[in-house]
Amino acid sequence: MTRVAQHPALHALRCIGAAGLARVSAATGLPEPDVESELIDLAVAGLVTHVPGDFGGWSLTEAGRTADAERISAELDASRARIPVAKAYEDFLVLNPELLDLCTAWQLRSTGGAFTANDHTDLAYDCLVLDKFADLHRRADLVCADLAAAIPRFQRYRIRLTNALTLARSGALDYVTDGFESYHTVWFQLHEDVLATLGLTRH
Repeated sequence: MTRVAQHPALHALRCIGAAGLARVSAATGLPEPDVESELIDLAVAGLVTHVPGDFGGWSLTEAGRTADAERISAELDASRARIPVAKAYEDFLVLNPELLDLCTAWQLRSTGGAFTANDHTDLAYDCLVLDKFADLHRRADLVCADLAAAIPRFQRYRIRLTNALTLARSGALDYVTDGFESYHTVWFQLHEDVLATLGLTRH
């Protein structure tokens, strides 16, 4: 099997967009010093750029986006994983509308036919929605397991999604739909990753 060069920080930026070092580290699961070293090397190669300041961060250049697309395409071919990844994506698409509905249910409540913001004061309601998230997660984890069996880097999403749900159920409610490591945000990045891996675009 042909070995494909690994650039986890480069691919993370493809999936999460412009981000600071901490977010790239969280996405890759690698220590910040290792991620920073890779990003500096990528910047020297013209594949990423960095804007300093509180509202700055790292982002892909066009050359970086092209390089990442070529790398993950080669990885897919080298792993002979196109068919299992495509099958897992079909399974993901079955779950995606349910995830979006659950996120809506978490953020909004229907009262008398009208939607109002969920202020999270009704613990019974929130627990009911979180139980539905847990049921979804059991099925989503199987999809992620299939993806990880085909391409190991997808294992990181299993860890991040599980962590987000665990924290949400322990009372850290931002981990449902808000925040950079929320269940919804990580799910969105997983969707982007599978699309990028298969060379597809979001409709």
